[in-house]
Parts: sequence; structure tokens; C-alpha cells
Amino acid sequence: MLAAPPDLPVTAGLPALAEALRTSGVAVVQAPPGTGKTTLVPPAVAEVVDGRVVVTQPSRIAARAAARRLAHLLGEPVGETVGHSVRGDRRTSRRTRVEVVTTGLLLRRIQHDPELAGVGAVVLDEVHERHLDADLTLALLVDVRANLREDLSLVAMSATIEAERTAALLGRDTPVIRVPGALHPVRSVWCPPPAGVRRTDDRGITPAFHDHVAGTVRRALTDHEGDVLVFVPGVAEVDATVRRLAGVDADVHALHGRLSGAQQDRALSEGPRRRVVVSTAVAESSLTVPGVRIVVDAGFSREPRTDHRRGLASLVTVAVSRAAAEQRAGRSGRLGPGTVLRCWSEAEHTHLAAHPEPEIATADLTAFALEVACWGSTDARDLALLDQPPAHALSAAREVLVGLGAMTDDGRATARGRVIAGVPADPRLARALLDGAGLVGAGRAAEVVAMLSEDVRAPGGDLVAALRSLRTDQRARSWRQQVTRLEQVVAGQGTTSEHTRPLTDDVAVGLVVALAHPDRIARKRSGTSSYLMASGTGAALDPRAPGPLAGLEWLAVGDAHRRPGDREARIRAAAPLTEDLALEAAGSLWTEADEVAWTDGRVVARRRTLLGAIELSSTPLTDPPVQAVSIAIREAMTTEGIALLSWTEAATALRARLDFLHRAIGDPWPDVSDAALTEGLHTWLGLQLARVRSAQDLRRIDVSAALRAMVPWQEAGRLDDLAPERVQVPSGSTVRIDYSQEQPVLAVRLQEVFGWTAVPALAGGRVPLLLHLLSPARRPAAVTADLESFWDNGYPGVRADLRGRYPKHSWPEDPRGAPATARTKRPST
Repeated sequence: MLAAPPDLPVTAGLPALAEALRTSGVAVVQAPPGTGKTTLVPPAVAEVVDGRVVVTQPSRIAARAAARRLAHLLGEPVGETVGHSVRGDRRTSRRTRVEVVTTGLLLRRIQHDPELAGVGAVVLDEVHERHLDADLTLALLVDVRANLREDLSLVAMSATIEAERTAALLGRDTPVIRVPGALHPVRSVWCPPPAGVRRTDDRGITPAFHDHVAGTVRRALTDHEGDVLVFVPGVAEVDATVRRLAGVDADVHALHGRLSGAQQDRALSEGPRRRVVVSTAVAESSLTVPGVRIVVDAGFSREPRTDHRRGLASLVTVAVSRAAAEQRAGRSGRLGPGTVLRCWSEAEHTHLAAHPEPEIATADLTAFALEVACWGSTDARDLALLDQPPAHALSAAREVLVGLGAMTDDGRATARGRVIAGVPADPRLARALLDGAGLVGAGRAAEVVAMLSEDVRAPGGDLVAALRSLRTDQRARSWRQQVTRLEQVVAGQGTTSEHTRPLTDDVAVGLVVALAHPDRIARKRSGTSSYLMASGTGAALDPRAPGPLAGLEWLAVGDAHRRPGDREARIRAAAPLTEDLALEAAGSLWTEADEVAWTDGRVVARRRTLLGAIELSSTPLTDPPVQAVSIAIREAMTTEGIALLSWTEAATALRARLDFLHRAIGDPWPDVSDAALTEGLHTWLGLQLARVRSAQDLRRIDVSAALRAMVPWQEAGRLDDLAPERVQVPSGSTVRIDYSQEQPVLAVRLQEVFGWTAVPALAGGRVPLLLHLLSPARRPAAVTADLESFWDNGYPGVRADLRGRYPKHSWPEDPRGAPATARTKRPST
């Protein structure tokens, strides 16, 4: 195709590539950015295979730029030998041999036409970026080659050392063709922000750090030669940086996916003046921005994160990985020696993650699961994926799809699911478009869905205000084009407007948002400023900028994010809603149930009407079912344990005696610890618990009888011998033994044990009593478990002390031979 291809490093690998395609039909090309693989590999493949060569790119910008670059080398306009097809813009003809498309568009084609009629080869570019649709497209193409089109040639191009993993998926003998890099040396300049400047807060990049990035760009323009490429994480950050660069001696261009094709082309074209191009990650590896000799890297990227348990999926700002930072830096070394100014320190760089996580590990998998089901597979493990999806994430995605009516319980796509899959939007948004068109009109539904499909940062979180702003913003061409495409989708489905409701924008936006995310319908909690979502997750508006949404009873939440450690999610975008519209959008979540539960020490029975976790109403049940009451009490016992029982003094004392024998002897004496009694609750309480029908019944349980029943009948008669309640002392008194201590304690006046020469032992002689010997006033005088030693060594000192304090009492010198007495004073003579 190319009569005189440019002299780029990848040229050295093209003969090996051609040979691989002739012999096996598959190959992996591993080549760093800047080696020319995107430009020269597709025409080289076209020289070998018959039919059209389809080349994938991860973004519309990259697809259009790659086609334009190759067409320029051929001296033709785009649409002749080389064409492109992206969302809303297709330029191809019958003569087109190489067609550059976005990965998502190719995925749609494969689903529609698995045999890819007329296609001779597919070249998958930038597979190392591990986008979710790219992983799935690769897996489906492997399936197509294995079962439908063994003649389909397949080339995967990667910039990383993981090329072997990709080759293994394509086939055992797939060759890996390695091309060395040709980057010029790149010098790193570390530019951390001043002390005290925070890079991010809970709203994203801070204004102070934005100022620092802009200041670093101005420094780059002053200290270095060449055009400047600036990396920031998202569209809002691009706009903020462009505003701060007003007045610099250079042309400043934004570059991101929401811009029109003409605006993107201007950013990618060299001009008469020096340029600053402020870009999202689209320029990281798959785009060539000519003239760039300097890169300024803010050090952040925007990646998907999903809290599957709470149903919260969003794009979050995270620190860039070292691999991505190196790719960004390499953009400055394509034309000659370059410079990268990094807005962080060298020490911080060492702590960055080595590589970004693949999207399949972190993203919401709802669209992925629907694509797999539409392909006819009920198990993603059957596909040749580089990494399998997390099981819990895939399960959560399937639950969503079943709720949308897009998937059966056994994982098969329904007819409605196939319609939803055909809408160029997330399945939730597709449902909102199709159902919302009949309720608020196709135009308004398309407007809201197009807005939600972008990374919207609504002022004050107000989506209604954001929509009104888009309608008047002449720069929002991308949004308008998406609205038009979505309206065409609705028209193609023949959706009628006979049920359209005369709603204002305020609640119409909320209804469409609620249709997309019924689990995020939120109601204000009574007496607070926070909300409870239908999913059961708490949420709150930003208290620093609550805006017009503050205080509203109902909200439809479009975007919410919960940071680790936070109790509630932060509502970042929402619209007003009413209760009747909430029921309209989330009818499947409506339930009415009788609830009987143990609450605050009593049985509470009520009939609750719920929308998911949101209580709509509650009325008392005057005569709840007996079985439900019994179950509630048993569950309370299981949860709260034995403290709910009525522990009389006798039951507590008996439990202490049994506990002592279990510790001293072991089996067959039962374990009556809190843990053991709670775990075996339904065993040792037996029929008594089964007969409980009310809180009064619970209080009537005879705990003492249940405890005694735990002792084998053969041993029951020995209880009083081994662990008696009382013991008779020499004075004739019977004194209660305290079993609540580690060693049983007998607290007795000293005078009552005169004549004892040894302390009684319990548990069959295993454990001696611990005597707490008291004064006549029942105050502690001595503690001993060895009377023989005490009479000889301890008593003389105690006697001297007590004679001084209690002179009218008898304190004999020989306590062993003295008569014991329970009297408090010396007898009269």
C-alpha cells in the first residue's frame, strides 16, 4: 500500500509479521510507543491478507488521528483506501482496505455479525491498556477464529512485556515480534507542589494544585524549547488548566473525547505558534501529538472503581502508575531529546503502583456481563480473557441485569436485553432511555441519558442545572450529537409517547435518573440532613455546597462515591424526585411485609411498606402470628444471648457452681460459659424455648431447671457433695460459698473457725476453699487456704491487731484448741 513508507523502527519487524500471518494467521507485535506500529503495521497486514483490515483504537480521537495519519502518507483523503468509523462519524467507501475503529464499535459489529463478513484481518492496537471492551473483544475474536473463521487473521499490538500472555490466548505457537524502541533520551525534572499545598481533597484536585500545574507549564515554556503536552486526569481538569494558562505566549488547546472532531484536529496539528496541549489520558500512548518536546504531568489518572456491595460505581481520581508515567514522559522524546516535568517528588515516585489495574478487576461489569450473555455464553470462564472477572462483581452485575429484565436467572440474554445491548450506553442508561422516552418524551430522555453517560460534575450536584447549562452551551457539541444518536435509537424501537407525563424539567430529570439507577433513589432521613438510598446505603450532599437540593424529601442520585472509612456516600450528582415517581421508576423494589422483631426488650410487630430499604409507611400489628413472635424471640436470643433470660439469684448461684466443677473436673460437668450457653441455646433450653410465644413467656423460663437438666442424671446427686451451696463451720453456722471467683471463697468471721486445723476441699478434694477471715465487724482480716500455716505464722500478728481494736472479744493464744463462737462479744464471767 505504501510506496515509500517512512523510516520507523517497526519496519524491521514487518517481514517477520508477514511470514507469521502467512503461516499461522496470528501474531503479537510488541513495540514501545513511537516506533510506528499504528502507522505501518495495518498497511503491511493489508499486503498479506484478502479483505478489509480493521484496526482498533481505544478512543475516537485516536481512531480518527490514526486514519488521518495513514491517509496522509498515501496522499489521499480519509475515506478512500484508509477510512475510520467512530461513534457518530463514519468515513469509508468500497475502496477502503484499512478501517480504523474504536474497540467498542468493533465489539458491536462482532455481536451483530460474528463472521465479520468481508474482513480479512483484525489488528488490535494498545491491548496493554487493558480496557474492559478491549479484553472482551480479544476474547470474542479468539472464539470467532476457533469456531467460525479460521481464515481470519489476528494481530495484537502491545507496548509492554505482557505480550507473551496475549500470545498464549491467540494460540500455542503464536509468534511474538519484538521491535526495539527509538525514543530519544528524556530528562526528568521533579516539580512537587510547595509545602502546605494539598494535591487532592474529597472533591478531587484542589484549586491550589491546579495553580501549581499551571505554574509548572509556565516554567516549562520559559526554561525549555518546543511544544508542551500537559496530562491531567479529566475534562474538568483540562478546562481548569486551560483557564489558568490564559495570557501565555503560546496557543493553548484542550484535548479530550467530548470535543468536536474539528477541535481535536486543531489540537493535533502543528501551527505557526508554539503550542500547549492540555489533554486527558487519550494522548498517553495511542496518539501522536506532533511538535512536542516537553511533557508536564500532573500525576493523576481517572479510573473506574466499583463498590459492588453498595452498588456504587464511578470514575475516581487516582495517582498515576509508574508505567503510565513512563509512557507519558516518552511523548517528549519522539522528535529528539525531551524533558518531562513531574508535579510530584522523586521520593513519591518510588511509591507509585507499578502498573494500572486492568479494568476487569475494578470496573462495573454490568455491560460486560450483558455482552457475554448476548454472545451466547453463560460463563465468562469459557472465554479467552487475559484475567477472569471477580466472581462477586460478576454476580452483582447479573443481579442488576435480571432486575432490568435483560437477563434470565440462568445467565441468558432476553429479547429486552438484546435491545438494551444495542443502545450505545451502559445497560442502566439504556433502560432509562427506552422506558423514559415513553414517560417524559424521547428528546428529554435522550438529553438526560447523554448527560449521564459523561463524567458530569454538576454545580452543587444539581443535574437539572447541569442539563440547562448544556442546552445553552455552544461548546457542548459532543453532547448534542449523542442526544441525536439516542433519539434515533428510540425512533428505531418504535417507542410511543402515549404515556408521556406533563412533568417539569425538575422532576423529569429525576425520573430518568431513577429509571437508570433505581437502587440510588434516596429519601431524607427524619430529623437529619442525610439520606437513605433504596440499596440501603446512607448518603449525604456536600455540606459545603448543598445547593438547591438541600432539604428535598426525595432525590434521584446519578453519581455517588463512598470513600473507605466513611459511613455514608457523598452525593455528587442528583435531581429532585417525588414519591409517586420513585414508585414509577422502581416498582420492582416495592414490597409490603409483616415484620415481627425483638426491639428494646420487647416484641414489636408492624406492617411495613418498603421501596428497597426505604420505609414508605409502617402500621402496628395488633395480633401478630404466634409463630412469627416465637421466631423473633429465638432470633433475639441467638443475637443477644443469655442476657435476655431472667437470671434469679438461685440460677446465678447454680451456674457458678457448675462452672466451678467444669473448670475443676471437666466432663461430664457442662460448660456454662457465656459463649457455650449462647451457642447451645436451643439445646439446653429445649422445650422451654420452643414454647415461648411472648416476652412474658421468655421471662417465665426456669433457668435453674434448664441448668440442672444439663447435668447427666448419674452425676446430679453428687452436685451438693462436690460443690455444696454452704459449708458448716466449727461455730455451728452454715456459711454460703461464693463460687463467682476463680477459687471458691468462704467469707467467715475468724472466731467461727477456731478449732479447724485444715481448710475443707471441694470437687472431691481437688480445690481447697479460700478463707476470707473477717473481723467481728465483718471487715477483712486475713486470706488463706492453709490454716495450719496461718495459725502458726499469720494469726499472732492478726490477734495482736484485733485485740487492740476489739478488746471485749476473745482472742485465744491457741486457736486450734479454743472453742469457736458465733457470738460477737466475750461471754460474761
